Order: sequence, then structure tokens, then C-alpha cells
Amino acid sequence: MDKTTYWRHKKTISFLSKHFSPPTKILDLGTPNMLSQKINQAGYDVVNTNGENLDIEYKSVLNKDVDVVTAFEIFEHMLAPFNILNEMTSTKLIASVPLKLWFTNAYWNENDDWDKHYHEFEVKQFNFLLQQTGWKIIDSEKWIPKVKIQFGIRPFLRMITPRYYIVYCEKK
Repeated sequence: MDKTTYWRHKKTISFLSKHFSPPTKILDLGTPNMLSQKINQAGYDVVNTNGENLDIEYKSVLNKDVDVVTAFEIFEHMLAPFNILNEMTSTKLIASVPLKLWFTNAYWNENDDWDKHYHEFEVKQFNFLLQQTGWKIIDSEKWIPKVKIQFGIRPFLRMITPRYYIVYCEKK
């Protein structure tokens, strides 16, 4: 695992533990991954989705008996995150998204249908999406990633520009 991913996982778990203690039952949107495994190892009871297209098949995750839903860097991969956010029955949500960087294009993997960012949000856009779907933001943080030092304008801008935004919300 690279240093940036390790750092992001550490920040994410720190934010989660600020609001919830183990053995909180979590529904993590997205397939099992290194981060959900680390959260599970930290004592949380994590259940992941099964890789279904959450734009279309989100109703299967709505009535789960969980304390909180987490969505770590998943909404940018969805065409319509409004639908699942609006219909979600959980009253607690922790979500993180990559922020739009004015000096670069959104991430777009030409070789993979799922590995694309349909949205990279500005803070005000993500906040508005949450507000319009009935969520009240209780806490939030913006993070500047730890990147290896390189020379150039874009590498310098990446060292001083927030790239990730994480929120803890409750359903109104």
C-alpha cells in the first residue's frame, strides 16, 4: 500500500472513531476492500454491499439493521447518488468524496467501466446534495493528501489543496 492510501485510511478511521465506537454495526457501500477490512479489524461490525450497481439496485441496502452507513469515495462513481441518499433508511451517515481540483480533469479510467469519476464535488455541491436528500451535516473535515514531493506546478498545488472531504450526517 502506498503512503497516500495508508494516510487516507488512517484519517478515515480516525474520523469514524470520533463519532462511533466499536462494535458499531456499519453498512459500507462498496465491495469489501482494504479500508473496510481495517475498520473491521478495529472492532467494528462491517457489512459491505455486493458490487451491485447502486444507481439501480440500491433498494437492497435500504432496510439493513445497522447503526451507520459509510460511503468512502463511492458517490463520485455513481451517476445519481441523489437516489440512494434520498431513500436511505439509516439515520446516520459518514461519507467521503474527492474534491474537484480546478487545475486537473476528473479521474477517468478509459479501460474500466466502473473506475470513473462522474462527479468530483465542490464542498458546496456535496453539502447541497446532502441537504436536498434530508441530511444534516454534524461534522466535516477537508484533507490535503500526503503526497511525495515532486517538482512542478501541479505537484505543488496538490500539496496545498484539499483533495478529500468527509462528513458525518444525520437524517432530519
